[in-house]
Order: sequence, then C-alpha cells, then structure tokens
Amino acid sequence: MVAQAFSRPRLSSFLLSTMCLIASISGRSGPSYGQQPSLDAGPQASDTPIAQEFAPRGQRMARTISYSDWGKSCFTTPGTKMVCRTSISGTFETGQSAVRVDLIEREGDKATRLQMFLPVGLYLQAGVKITVDQGTAYRIPYIWCLTNTCIASDLAPPTLLKELETGNTLLLEVVDSSVLTVSTSLPLSGLAAVRQGPAGKVFEQAVDE
Repeated sequence: MVAQAFSRPRLSSFLLSTMCLIASISGRSGPSYGQQPSLDAGPQASDTPIAQEFAPRGQRMARTISYSDWGKSCFTTPGTKMVCRTSISGTFETGQSAVRVDLIEREGDKATRLQMFLPVGLYLQAGVKITVDQGTAYRIPYIWCLTNTCIASDLAPPTLLKELETGNTLLLEVVDSSVLTVSTSLPLSGLAAVRQGPAGKVFEQAVDE
C-alpha cells in the first residue's frame, strides 16, 4: 500500500488478533472512535456505486505485498451468538503487516460487515475504493483509528458479496496524505468455499462472574 505509511512499525500479530477478538464479540453499536459498529446497525451505504469521486493528483507504486490464503475464525462468549470472520492478510517482504480484509458475520443475522485494517497516514476523507474484476466500485468509509492502524468498515450488500464470491481479484485503492492513489490487488480464489465452510479456528472467551 502506501510506502510512506507502511514504513512505520506495525501492531504485533498478537495485539491485532486481540483487537479483532474484542471487536468481534463487542455488542456495542455506532462508528465512534474505538468501537466496532454492530452488524445490524445503520444503512447499507455501500449498496450503490460511488456517488462522489475524489480527484487524486496522480498515482504511485505500492510496495510488493504477499497475501495469505483466505481463512475463517469464529469467536464465542457464553450467552452471546457466535461471530465469524473470513479473512485474508497481506504482508511486505519484511514481514510487516500491510493490509487485512475481513467479512464479519454473526450467527442468526443476515447482515455481513466488510472490515479492512490499513496503515495510518492516509487521506481519510477519501475512504477506501474497492472493485471486483473491473466491476462496480464501492466506497468504504474509515470509522476509527488506533496508533498504528486505521479501520474502514461498512455493511456489505448482497450484490458485493456475490461479486466477491464469484470474482477473481479485489482491487483495493486508497489515497495517501499527498493525495496520490495507491492500489493493491487481493486474490479472491477460495473465498466462497472458506466462508460457507466450517471455521478453521474457534476461540472461546470465558466470562468471569
């Protein structure tokens, strides 16, 4: 992604996994700083193509990113519904985290949330532009940031989910602080089978009484 932003230290994999767990099992709603919006909260803002295009000053090359296979992890807490994440992660040659994309679904809910972990140092007003195989473009807004990562998230409409499961490549575009577009392509191979199949990992969170 953005070379300037990606040169900064990343969150450790343990901290990121912990943050994902907390976000997954949180029952709070609303896009305020530091909170994960509820899966069934708010309108599906991504249900239509981009209504307002930004006009970046140009483009620049992204550093090489290697992507993992798609995987599925589920989280359970006593008294709550299971939450599952179908995820793919990208890393640089140095081993630093570059990008992570999650499809988040709660047991019994019809809604699916698309969430992306991205570097700091980006132009947040532009959001994240995603396109599957040269198809419809969707704008996903940033909802909150931590010290070393920012999260873009929105409810994924059925049309986008179908494109993701039947497509080959997801083009992800961000705008950096210099108003230049930086893009990376994520493989979609295996996403449908992993998402519809059993979880590769299940994490159980105990509650102290």
